[in-house]
Amino acid sequence: MRDCPDWYYLLREFETLYRQGSAGGSRSIRSHRKRVREAVSAVLESNPEMAMRAPETKPVTAHLGRALDIGERGVMQGLARALSRVSDQLTWEYGYEKVSPSLARKYAYCEVMGPNGPVQTGRLIIGFVLFAPNTTYPQHSHVEIEESYVSVAGAWSENDAAVYAPGSLILNRAGDEHRITTGEQQPCLLAYAWSGPETRLRLPEMKLTPPRQQKARREGR
Repeated sequence: MRDCPDWYYLLREFETLYRQGSAGGSRSIRSHRKRVREAVSAVLESNPEMAMRAPETKPVTAHLGRALDIGERGVMQGLARALSRVSDQLTWEYGYEKVSPSLARKYAYCEVMGPNGPVQTGRLIIGFVLFAPNTTYPQHSHVEIEESYVSVAGAWSENDAAVYAPGSLILNRAGDEHRITTGEQQPCLLAYAWSGPETRLRLPEMKLTPPRQQKARREGR
């Protein structure tokens, strides 16, 4: 991996992201941050071979340049700049067998490190998810996978509970249902980390909540 310094520096930025900053007094977030940075550090130390995949774009990646421009002007400039160095090598995908046409135009993710990433490991998945402006990513959950998001560029909300600015971290426990909404004017780029059993990380089960259940839960029924 150290023969591909742009990828090495990108992972270094991820490790720094989860090492620095506050857990806001949350033991759960503190423990999650520790798991993420220790896993990234271990991979950096082992210096694995790169397993590059063919680059692939999706419609939403037309917004990536703008998202990186915003990120490079803000508190997440180090991670945004590191990502920009490898942006032409990323494999963007959906993660679901069926994606509605509207969502397919407004969302995609890329795995950076994990069982299917160019930096391969079974201990952790890290990557980025990109949303177009004015996007609602449907209510969903992850089986046995704990997930954190950190905003690199753009403001967003989860479950209509709060607005998160660049640098903010939110943690979803395994099985927690969550829905993401982005602002009207700018794209939103989130860094994410998944931790969980290695068998689950290799075959993650991403579940969209059925529409009727989504409505009932939003209405508190």
